[in-house]
Amino acid sequence: MPADSAPPEPTVPQNAVSVPAAQDAVQAPAQGAVPATAASLQRGTLWVLVISNVLGGVAVASGFAVAGLLAEDISGSTSMAGVVATSTTLGAAMLAVPLARLARSQGRRISLTAGYLIALAGALLSVVAAQIDSLALLLFAGCLFGGGSATNLQARYAATDAADPKHVASSLSMVVWATTIGVVVGPNLTGVGGSVGTSVGVLSLAGPYLFSVVAFALALATVWFGLRRLQQATVRTAQERQPLAVTFRRVMAIPHARLGLLAIASAHAVMVGVMSMTAVHLSHHGASLTIVGLVISGHVAGMYALSPVMGFLTDRIGRVPTVGIGVAILTGAMAVAALAPDDAHSLTALALVLLGLGWSACLVAGSTLLTRSVPADIRTSAQGLSDLTMGALASIAGLAAGPILAQFGFHWLAVVCGLLLVPVAVMAATTKKEPVGTPG
Repeated sequence: MPADSAPPEPTVPQNAVSVPAAQDAVQAPAQGAVPATAASLQRGTLWVLVISNVLGGVAVASGFAVAGLLAEDISGSTSMAGVVATSTTLGAAMLAVPLARLARSQGRRISLTAGYLIALAGALLSVVAAQIDSLALLLFAGCLFGGGSATNLQARYAATDAADPKHVASSLSMVVWATTIGVVVGPNLTGVGGSVGTSVGVLSLAGPYLFSVVAFALALATVWFGLRRLQQATVRTAQERQPLAVTFRRVMAIPHARLGLLAIASAHAVMVGVMSMTAVHLSHHGASLTIVGLVISGHVAGMYALSPVMGFLTDRIGRVPTVGIGVAILTGAMAVAALAPDDAHSLTALALVLLGLGWSACLVAGSTLLTRSVPADIRTSAQGLSDLTMGALASIAGLAAGPILAQFGFHWLAVVCGLLLVPVAVMAATTKKEPVGTPG
């Protein structure tokens, strides 16, 4: 067996429940009905996932936009402003594996619905926390709220379950792209949300969470009803509930899967580490709130708006080369950020746009590489592992970024984050390129 190829997919025991994944649990058609084809099911799946990700993006961004301000207001301390964002990131990481296991045992429909339900509960509890002035409850609610991010991330993998092997990355990237609409619309609802909250007797800073509640509820309904006939079939084997450590060892034994996992996690850590401190850096060096908003908007556009382009590149030139492109763009972003003068806001903006583009390339190509390189019996487990890893590393990067900025400045923060890219670059350069369009 070649060193860079995935091990053969295991055979299914005779007593296992097995239905081809491409059929996504199509029920037997009624007499006289025309059975749905795999292609039509995939189109339907993509539409459902795109709509739910738009709604999920609105919900996440609406709450996230005021989370820091609400934590500061409740605690009375500016230093506590970032704790809710951290709890949300940690919550997304902790929920990634349970949701993946649920997808494995019960199908994507159940898993995505459960994720949005948990996030909806988090949004409701955030409103309650604001009303009773409880920081502890707000932090717990933030962990549950992270279920929205975890579910939106898992949706990208759901898009690949029945995709044509030649267009896997394109399908995945369309779901990632859908988040663009949500993250743009969500923060712009802050003012309206505050007014709505005040009108119904809720603290104005908690008002935007009411939009999160509605958006999560609509996303939940979308996947529950939309995926009713598209729910992924499952194959139950003795290995279905294997420990996470076993999945990790098996992933790390496959060069392509290992590269995909590392590319996703490293790119996300670099992005969070630099992006989380950009607004502080800009404001400390004379940038107005308008400039800060424009820089962050450019960054978000880089992250999501061109993800279909990254999907096209991944399908056309290959997953490993596209990971390499992403790492090169991220390296360029760190170089610009490290060398730009403190008051050169336009160069900082350029660095943040490049940061978003590099993240997008690594996420799309890395996710595709991972999901198509591992055998079927650990595929959803490996997907959950990737989201857990990226969330955990991002939390560490976000927590470390503040002290590094305070002690050494934004330039050295960029240098330190840039060093995280070295292992990925080495691995991408030494990993054999997979045949374009291959399923594994």
